[in-house]
Amino acid sequence: MKYIFIITLCFPIFTYSQDDLLSEIDSDSVGIEYATAAFKGLKIVNFESTKLVAKKELTFIVSHRFGSIEDGFDTFFGLDNAVTRLNFVYGLTDNFNIGISRSSYQKTYEASAKYRLIRQQKNGFPFTIVGFNEILINTALEKDNLPKLELKHRLSYVAQVLISRKVSTNFSFELAPTFFHDNYVMLDSQDNSQFALGLGGRYKLTKRWSLNMDYGWHLNRANDSPFKNPFSIGVDLETGGHVFQMHFTNAQPMNTNGFLGQSTGDWTDGNIYFGFNLSRVF
Repeated sequence: MKYIFIITLCFPIFTYSQDDLLSEIDSDSVGIEYATAAFKGLKIVNFESTKLVAKKELTFIVSHRFGSIEDGFDTFFGLDNAVTRLNFVYGLTDNFNIGISRSSYQKTYEASAKYRLIRQQKNGFPFTIVGFNEILINTALEKDNLPKLELKHRLSYVAQVLISRKVSTNFSFELAPTFFHDNYVMLDSQDNSQFALGLGGRYKLTKRWSLNMDYGWHLNRANDSPFKNPFSIGVDLETGGHVFQMHFTNAQPMNTNGFLGQSTGDWTDGNIYFGFNLSRVF
C-alpha cells in the first residue's frame, strides 16, 4: 500500500487530464507579457531549471562527471573515473515534457515528467512554477550481496516543485522543494523518505556566458551519514543549437536522489569533481 501512495504522490499529473492542467495556461489573455529565458539550460547545474523543451522538439543531453580532482595525475585529475549520463527530453507541448535517461552511476535508468503550471508575467504574477517527477531503477544492486532483493528495492521516486524568478535581465534564482524516496538505503538509520530544499541562481556575464550555482540542503539526513549536501558552481556557454555547461561540484551522481542523498565530495579538502552537460536540440 505504501508504494501505491508514493507513486500517487510522485505522479499527480496522471490523476487528471493534461488538457485540464494546461487549459488555463493556453488561454492567455491578449496583451499578457511573460518573462523569458530565466535559465538557458534545462539544468542549473545539478538541479532542474524551470526551462522546458518546446513542443515537438527533442533535446539530447550528454553529461559527464569525472572523478575527484584531488587524486591528481594518478587518475589524470579524475578523467579515468568518469560517470556518464545520457538523457533524452521531448516536448509533448510547450508546457509538458517527458524524458528518459541512463546513468553509469549505479547503472540507473530514469523516466521523468516536467510540466509548467504557471509563468512569470511582466507586471503580473512574479514567479514561474514547474513540477518535476522521476521514477528511477538502480540496476547495479546484486542479489549475491542482497539475497532478499526484489524489483521494488531497486526503485526510487522524486517529486519537485521548481519556483523561479527572473529578477533582471542578468539575474535569475530558483527554489526547489524536493521529496525523494529510496526503497533501499545504504544506512539503516536513514529514512527511506527524504526531504531537501534546492537553491540555485544564474547571473548573465555576457551575451553567451553566464555563471550558475546551486545547493541542496538535505533536511532529514541521518546523523551518522557520511554523505554531504551538494554544492556546485559552473558556467554556461550558449552557442548555436546547444548549451555547453561546465562546472565543479562535490556530487558525482547526476540523478536527483543520487546528488541529494549520496554526495561524497567535500569542498574543504579538495574532494570535488569537474563535469559538463552538453545539450543538442533536434
